[in-house]
Amino acid sequence: MARAGSEKRVVISPDPESLADAVATRFVNRVIKRVDEGKIAHISLTGGSMGATVLAAAAQDERIDRIDWSRVHFWWSDERFLPAADDERNEKQARAALLDRLDLPAENIHAMAASDTGLDLDAAAAAYADELARFPGPDGPWPSFDVCFLGVGPDAHIASLFPDRPEIQATDSAVLPVRNSPKPPPERITMTRPVINGSKRVWMVIAGTDKASALGLALAGASYASVPAAGAKGRKRTIFFVDEAAAAQVPPDLIDQEY
Repeated sequence: MARAGSEKRVVISPDPESLADAVATRFVNRVIKRVDEGKIAHISLTGGSMGATVLAAAAQDERIDRIDWSRVHFWWSDERFLPAADDERNEKQARAALLDRLDLPAENIHAMAASDTGLDLDAAAAAYADELARFPGPDGPWPSFDVCFLGVGPDAHIASLFPDRPEIQATDSAVLPVRNSPKPPPERITMTRPVINGSKRVWMVIAGTDKASALGLALAGASYASVPAAGAKGRKRTIFFVDEAAAAQVPPDLIDQEY
């Protein structure tokens, strides 16, 4: 039986600013619902300009100060293997945009190791797999993220899973080192597809005309080996949040403005 999340839907906003606001509001709604039910929320963050912009928009939501953040854990689907202070690290961008202003226990921020922490790339990937395994979910030794945010590159990559590379095919590891990345920096750490697809909800946030082709291929059912975004599926929901510029090739029957 196909999982409900196998049906991909598209929600369109007019421009990047309204897109970020819409996604941020839905994100805060989801966290509030989970926490108010007395449950722990696991959130997987992403990098890129839209990833940080969504978090910055969430930081402006007046409701965030009323959330019990001790019940929320933050993770990353990938990270650039750079020194901890490097502005290009997804962790640093997320902290600046939102995390540092939350009343959030330090142990609830599950960052991937930086290159200046004494671990090499392989050890850093293994350490993150071990950290994920502390919160096993129904699909394996990793959490079932309530929301897994993903950006999508013009080449349709997600996390640091790039087209036509072995990492996108991997099913026997939760986390992998990436070397000679086609996008700088060359060394990265990434979750694999099984971990991403163990999420309850996969939310891909996409803006710009340069992403239209990648979005169109992902929705058309292209092979995930060559179009990684086509292989991202949440267990409950799989949503592409896009602006009008990125939506140029979206079939009308896939648009869902009710979500």
